[in-house]
Amino acid sequence: MSSPEAELSGILLTVLGIVAFAVGLLFSIAFHEAGHFWWARKFGMRVPQFMVGFGPTIWSRTRGETEYGIKAVPLGGYIRIIGMIPPAEENESKRATRMRSFIAEVRGAALNDVRPGDEGRVFWAKPWWQRVIVMFAGPFHNLVLAVLLFAVLLTVVGTSVLSTTVDEVPACVLPAEAETATAENACSVPITPAGQTCEAGTPGCALPQQSPAAAAGLRPGDTIVAIGGQPLEPTGYDSWTVVQEAIRTSPGEPLGLTIVRDGERRELTVTPIANTVYADPTDPAAGTTTAGYLGVAPTVELARQDLADLPGYFGMVVTRAVERLIEIPERIPQLFRAAFLGEERDPNGPIGVVGVGRISGEVFAIPELTGMEKVSTFLQLLASINLVLFLFNLLPIYPLDGGHVAGALYEKARSVVARLRGRPDPGPFDIARLMPVAYVVAGLFVLLSGLLLVADVVNPITLQQ
Repeated sequence: MSSPEAELSGILLTVLGIVAFAVGLLFSIAFHEAGHFWWARKFGMRVPQFMVGFGPTIWSRTRGETEYGIKAVPLGGYIRIIGMIPPAEENESKRATRMRSFIAEVRGAALNDVRPGDEGRVFWAKPWWQRVIVMFAGPFHNLVLAVLLFAVLLTVVGTSVLSTTVDEVPACVLPAEAETATAENACSVPITPAGQTCEAGTPGCALPQQSPAAAAGLRPGDTIVAIGGQPLEPTGYDSWTVVQEAIRTSPGEPLGLTIVRDGERRELTVTPIANTVYADPTDPAAGTTTAGYLGVAPTVELARQDLADLPGYFGMVVTRAVERLIEIPERIPQLFRAAFLGEERDPNGPIGVVGVGRISGEVFAIPELTGMEKVSTFLQLLASINLVLFLFNLLPIYPLDGGHVAGALYEKARSVVARLRGRPDPGPFDIARLMPVAYVVAGLFVLLSGLLLVADVVNPITLQQ
């Protein structure tokens, strides 16, 4: 039973972790907006507002022609550039419809901000490449911050890796649903192929098969330094992945291992047995496949990597982040059931900033973690958030930054096609026509954010899952 002092310390550390993440998130948002702001000012655009957060303003100061401020809800930010929407084209239809009236209202509200003398400072009048740079700069700042954080994490603090040092070697192989799976003497109890206990000597009843790792003489504490002739760095971020892949692709085939035991190098030969596994562990419907099984589990270590490993490590992280973003639509039904119907939360499903902040607090409060391990996990969370901000904001959907970039690129492509056909330049792309799309996208984003908020509060993803 923990003491009141320990409980109070845990609470304070949890709050510290949440506050640290909130500060890091606010800085990431401000750094994103600073990318837009700096280039907009460099190209002569008028920027009357630079805000971090949404909702009521809790602090602001005006410097020059720009108001800088912090708002109450730290879930985003914006800068207001004058003239984001161009005037109506001369040949635009005047026939009144509900959609045209809506677009006209949006256009009028945007043009009301344009003052005399702003004609050369409005966003839409600037060359297409300047608009691309301004809108790309925000996400690019998040990318720069993500790379810097991952570099510090990888080379200075260290990151948790599955090392090639063996943690466990099961003595025998048990079916997944074996009745004796949790028994201390499981390897000495006869079972059927389905995992049910039985009487020795009856048909189909036998002692569990010895695991290939135990049969080859592997022991806990052994460090695998080469597999199949390929040298391994024991604490390399991808070394255990190499070991897994070699085992999975060698069912029934002898595989050479070089291990270090008590400082002495030894050569072993193991033969993984064939095992039926899901082709995609996250999707049982994808069917099964045959893979090799050896029977070893790795230790987890905090280890620094070389700076030369950063590109490969970052590429791996980007690939996983893209996969998670693509999976979001198909995971929304499960998220809804977890939020409102009490279904167990998918630990690999989407998580909101409230959930990430909560995990940051949990990490700070875990007494078993060293200070460096806590810092490592915190940097991992903050770097990942910046990477997601970069990838998400570059989606070519209005009103995201990527939508503005796509609009400017389309405008340039349309201009080139017109010139090749000997026709006049069509002029700026009228992004006001995409306002209905923008409102739908914004509405969907608000709904997803609300769903994540509810799920993160009532059925959160925690480190104890």
